[in-house]
Amino acid sequence: MSNKLIDIGFGNSVSANTLVGIVNPESAPIKKIIHEARDRGMLIDATYGRQTRAVIITANDHVILSAVQSKTVSHRLCVKNEECLD
Repeated sequence: MSNKLIDIGFGNSVSANTLVGIVNPESAPIKKIIHEARDRGMLIDATYGRQTRAVIITANDHVILSAVQSKTVSHRLCVKNEECLD
């Protein structure tokens, strides 16, 4: 099985095999997940100081912040997998 990488902005990529979810950062439960990941040292900030527009949850409990919209990241994943469920 090949490891497909998904572009999450600014030259950063994440393994498609480890993705559990791509969510918007506005809700209180997601903000809590971000805060808890920061406390555990499991937060990866790939926003380069810009506004967080997508939160990526991985299978190994890492939480990745991206400045790219969640819909854009999911579309990039969809294109990589050659199947979309719009």
